[in-house]
This record gives sequence, structure tokens and C-alpha cells, in this order.
Amino acid sequence: MTPPIAAVNRLTLREQVLKALRTAITSGEIPAGADLVETELADSYQVSRGTVREALRTLQQAGLVEGDARGRLRVHQPSPQEVRELFMVRAALETLAVREIAAAPDRDERLARLREVLPPEQAKNFLTALDLDLAFHERLCELSGNATLLELWRGLESRMRIVLCTGAEGEPLPLMSGTHHLPFLDSIGDPNAHEPHLVVFGHMQQAAGHWADEVVADD
Repeated sequence: MTPPIAAVNRLTLREQVLKALRTAITSGEIPAGADLVETELADSYQVSRGTVREALRTLQQAGLVEGDARGRLRVHQPSPQEVRELFMVRAALETLAVREIAAAPDRDERLARLREVLPPEQAKNFLTALDLDLAFHERLCELSGNATLLELWRGLESRMRIVLCTGAEGEPLPLMSGTHHLPFLDSIGDPNAHEPHLVVFGHMQQAAGHWADEVVADD
């Protein structure tokens, strides 16, 4: 049973249903593995089943929704292997971003802009911590100046949000704190710091291990 969601503005019906569904899925409001029943969703949104069906089709194409042999739809449930792969792809992208920033002539200016979005030590709740954490990593990719890199990172964000919300119980994790992101800044600003790939891959491996275990525990 999906949670009730407020009716949407009928002036942009399909787009708002799609946005509301995507938000509910990527925030964990509708958790990974949950069934998505057209009639229930149509009642929740107060729209036609056809409008819901179009939104679900778009989300299925994006990899956020999956179907079984009987045609029933559910929120995509990532496997432990998929979790590890997603984090390793992010590690490759973000290692390149760190190297691009470190080699830029305006490195210090970019570093200062990245420091502006360094996550706090303790956010008020898990979803706030998640938003701040991903905002830091997105800014890192943006400051690389590589538009293709940023586009690829953003293409993974919704799938990452499903992973990161798996097993979440409302409390921010230490991995999301500023302390765990400071090595990124050090690897950019300090020529004697560890190699960027060691910093980024170390961070991502730790995160991958945690959330792969959460996916298994949630099965």
C-alpha cells in the first residue's frame, strides 16, 4: 500500500505526477521493492490510471521501476553487486573531478566554492544529511568544469538515492559528515596529500560496503 499523496495541479498533470512519484521513490517514502499499483496510485493522486501508467513507464525506462513476469511493477530493488558497481562508477567520476580541480589555474577559488557546501558534522535528520551529502558530490563534479562528467554523475543520482535510502531509519550516518569529506578537500589543496584516487575510492568503498550490507539485510 502506497502512502497517500496530495492531489496534484491538473494544469501540468503528467509532469507533476511523474515528479511526485520520482520524489516519493528517491526519498524512500515508497521504499525499494514496494509494489506500485496503478489503481492505488491513481486514487492517491486523484488522476486517471492512464496518467499514472505514463509516469510509471518513464520511471521504468529510467531504471527506478521494474516489472516481473506477470507485469506487476515495483520500485527497483538494487542487488549488493549493483550497489558496489554504482559506488565504483561514482568513484571513477569523482576521482577525475578531483584531479581536474587540482590542476586548474583557479584551483583555490574552486576549492573555496567546494568548501561552502561541506556537509555539517551533524544534520537534523537522515534525508537532510542525504541532500547535503549529494550536494557536496554534485558540486565537486560541477567544479571539475567537465560537462560530460557532471551529466553522467547526475544520471546516477536517482538510482543512488534509492540505494542510500535503503535501511535508513532517520539518523544521519557518520559517512555523511563533514569529517568524512575533508580528505577530498585535502587531496585538492595539499600537494603532499594522498593521491586523489586513494581518497575517493577509499570513501566510496566504505560507503559501498555499508549499503551493500543494508540491501542484504532489507531482503
